[in-house]
Amino acid sequence: MTTVLQHLIDAISLGSIYALLGLGIALVFGIMRLVNFAHGELVMVSAYAATELGHASLFVLIPVMLLVPLVFALAMERFAFRPVRRAAETTLMVTSFAVSYLLQNLAMLIFGATPRSINLSTTFSESFSAGSLSVPKLDVATVGTTVVLIVALTLFLKRTRLGIQVRASSEDFTMARVLGVRANIVIASAFGISGVLAGAASFLLVSQTGTVFSTMGQTAVLAAFVATVLGGMDSLVGAVAGGMILGLLTVALESYLPTSLQQYQQAFAYIVVIMVLVGRPDGLFVPKTSRTRV
Repeated sequence: MTTVLQHLIDAISLGSIYALLGLGIALVFGIMRLVNFAHGELVMVSAYAATELGHASLFVLIPVMLLVPLVFALAMERFAFRPVRRAAETTLMVTSFAVSYLLQNLAMLIFGATPRSINLSTTFSESFSAGSLSVPKLDVATVGTTVVLIVALTLFLKRTRLGIQVRASSEDFTMARVLGVRANIVIASAFGISGVLAGAASFLLVSQTGTVFSTMGQTAVLAAFVATVLGGMDSLVGAVAGGMILGLLTVALESYLPTSLQQYQQAFAYIVVIMVLVGRPDGLFVPKTSRTRV
């Protein structure tokens, strides 16, 4: 039972990171019908910002790691996606790939291709003990951060004027604009929030791995994208649920697959996802309302 609980804690921690990244992807997709594959580079720029701060305290480190991807996300929206906003969805997707590779190559040009090591805080290397169960403080911080950000995002979307406009735009952007919603502000807000979520995920990822490199965002965002598709691209609840499900599935396969099959762990995970999507092609959580892009 202790082993099962330990694996469950690991799965929830991993699923929390997927959920944060999935929320950023789903939020932008809900308004623009854009799958932003450059979202991973927001994670990367946040991590490199941390390496430039050296051994700064968390009171400096965390705000910077949230602010840098926020600025990059707003710049990405203004200079890369706004000029092609009315283009076909394929054009938007190609633009996101172009931005992704541009930022990756800039990072390699500026910081080099060699991965950098960083230790954000020694506090997270410690654990809480409850009998024979050991709970890493980093896992507690990961789950706690995710819960706080999800609650904050929920309150923003339901209790603020701008948040209500974002929700209305995600349901029917054309009608929202007819009713006076300003497209530029709403879309920039969605990108800004996605940047903050990417920064939080970057902090948690770097705390876990202690390594920063130019393509670090690709793997995490690919997994988060799969989780979002699993939960439902049009649902923020689905993004969170899909992240948790993929986290549980990943840890379960890592823990219980025979050693000879461990190298195929990712393949088994995606086979299960495909099987789910065969029965639920729109994902597990599908809103009743239809949505149209700008």
